[in-house]
Amino acid sequence: MKFSVRIIKLCRTLDDAGSTQRTLAKQLLRSGTSIGANVEEAVAAQSKPDFISKYNIALKEARETHY
Repeated sequence: MKFSVRIIKLCRTLDDAGSTQRTLAKQLLRSGTSIGANVEEAVAAQSKPDFISKYNIALKEARETHY
């Protein structure tokens, strides 16, 4: 949750900086805030394969955010 809040604050700053930064901020906002949501989904998984699948989605979003 704290990470998502930091991403939101950063994206607000980028959004004010110009069109290129605004475009990047939108993608960063989507990937950065979905990590925690996907981890929460994994915690509520109905099976071990479901957990692995959902957690892997969170990992992919984390990698995209890092990039």
